[in-house]
Amino acid sequence: MTAVTARVRGRFVRLVRLVRRVDGERGSATVEFAMTMPAVILVVAFVVASLGVTSQSVRLADAAAVVARQTARGDRGSVGATLARLAPGAAMSESVGADLVCVDLRREVRVGPVGEVTLTSRSCAPTAGR
Repeated sequence: MTAVTARVRGRFVRLVRLVRRVDGERGSATVEFAMTMPAVILVVAFVVASLGVTSQSVRLADAAAVVARQTARGDRGSVGATLARLAPGAAMSESVGADLVCVDLRREVRVGPVGEVTLTSRSCAPTAGR
């Protein structure tokens, strides 16, 4: 065997080994995709649930502010309807001070399949207008 033939044969053997190695990794991208997909879905579900809870928290804070202003003005008759419209299912407690009327709202919010979270909000309004 000559030196040229040995070199050609050596290159051929390396090429065959390379092809076998590449052929052995066939489908690995599919497996990696299949392994990471549940994690991606879980993260997306967590983000969506977090946005929902944040939205409910903002609505509860707005409702507390409106109800506190109504209570401070002495308009207690429409507080129940306002609370039912802005924050359905929320429980209300109020505290009256010398110059302030404070309203605390509490509401249970479902967070997907995970469970429930209790949201609370407090807002105060001055009683000077009475």
